[in-house]
Amino acid sequence: MLILVTYDVNTQDAAGRRRLRQVAKKCVAHGQRVQNSVFECVIDNAQFLKLKQELKDIVDEETDSLRFYILGNRYHNRVEHYGAKPSYDAEGLLFL
Repeated sequence: MLILVTYDVNTQDAAGRRRLRQVAKKCVAHGQRVQNSVFECVIDNAQFLKLKQELKDIVDEETDSLRFYILGNRYHNRVEHYGAKPSYDAEGLLFL
């Protein structure tokens, strides 16, 4: 299924900058960055639950924001892209 993960981490102090790096690193491990703080992740439900808990353990709920949009398995017609940075095949090969 396709999960859209978005976050906004307060980076006014060193702890916030560290949380931002940790959140980004977890998201990179599970999906593709499509904008600065937006990731598309094609994962199953168990992976989603694990990722969600890992991110919730990192963020400070008093100052940070974390959102998950569950687009499901039939997401192909739910995502439209216009403008710079051409879209990619979410289920295709990733080159590291």
